[in-house]
Amino acid sequence: MTSPLQAILITGTSHVGKSTLAERLAARLGWNGLSTDTLGRHPGRPWLAIPPEVAEFYERLSPETIHWFLKVHHENMWRQVRPMIEAERDAGRPFVLEGAALRPEYVAPLLSDQMFGVLLHAEDEVLRNRMHAASDYGQRGSVERRLIDAFVDRSLRENAALCASAREVGLRVVDTTDERAVTGLIDELVERATG
Repeated sequence: MTSPLQAILITGTSHVGKSTLAERLAARLGWNGLSTDTLGRHPGRPWLAIPPEVAEFYERLSPETIHWFLKVHHENMWRQVRPMIEAERDAGRPFVLEGAALRPEYVAPLLSDQMFGVLLHAEDEVLRNRMHAASDYGQRGSVERRLIDAFVDRSLRENAALCASAREVGLRVVDTTDERAVTGLIDELVERATG
């Protein structure tokens, strides 16, 4: 007999729906909901209040360099994330953890009957539209749009890289625009946790 599910790890690029799925699962299961965002952030969304260093980051660096820095940031974050996962697991507290720093290549070796991992995915146009809506892109000036465009490019590059990594390590991928697939995943995980 297998042990019941005790942990769910959710990864994916910006605006793919990680927080939404994590909140739905944590509420349904009555589990603790956690996010890697609380541990530190890569230069974030270049809208709302944009610190000068964030504007400079997106203005001056090439798309390849911006994406490279994101991967380095996740590698550094993993040094905090993995102990957090182990502490929650060792304390016997069931949890849902979401965050882009949960890269498939980091998550896959941790998976077991008790720990499940999933990559959330959406097509580029869906993600672009979500980010444009969230940033009020249509109302922005040309300078702000260039910053947002750099963030969108970084996020789409990350979407492709995470999907490639998930395929390589065998991590499950779910399209968040398919509500039946998302609902099916939630039902499956609730069944595994409550068995």
